[in-house]
Amino acid sequence: MIKAGQIEKGMALLIKGAPFIVVEREFVNPGKGSAFVRAKLKSPSTGQVLRETMKTQDTVEDITVDDRDSQYLYNDGENYHFMHTVTFDQFEIPMSSFENYQYLMKDGETYRITFWGDIPLDIIIPYKVVYEVAEAQDAIKGDTVTGATKVIVTETGLKVKVPIFIKQGERILVNTETGEYLERVNR
Repeated sequence: MIKAGQIEKGMALLIKGAPFIVVEREFVNPGKGSAFVRAKLKSPSTGQVLRETMKTQDTVEDITVDDRDSQYLYNDGENYHFMHTVTFDQFEIPMSSFENYQYLMKDGETYRITFWGDIPLDIIIPYKVVYEVAEAQDAIKGDTVTGATKVIVTETGLKVKVPIFIKQGERILVNTETGEYLERVNR
């Protein structure tokens, strides 16, 4: 058990008998009254989102989790397939649990997966990832309006709005939390 004031983003909590991951956390200290914490929690198994407001002195049950490095192999449309990098055991995680990650993960890359027992709670994707541009329309001469952009498709199928000078085959750095283009990456 921990005090609500100690809750941090990414922490795993047991709420109403089910595991939840803290997605957002805001500490509020009003001028009048006691401080409190607003937390946005997400259930990895159901996708349910809870918004909880707790006084900083309230207690919540934190759970012990295990982080395992696992190599992403592929997805078959229903499950993500991974291989544990130490034991080489292969396992599946339902895509419905992490549907937003489908276009962020690259085949063959290693990701840290947070488990509670045998239940996967989170797949930790780096904040910035380099992707290769798989599909991009060529810029049209005279299309030089300040800040002109176009939508490209990366090797994973992620659609990103980029400046018009980006071409197919180039590599770009993308913020995985927002899906925004950051910069072109030289080889």
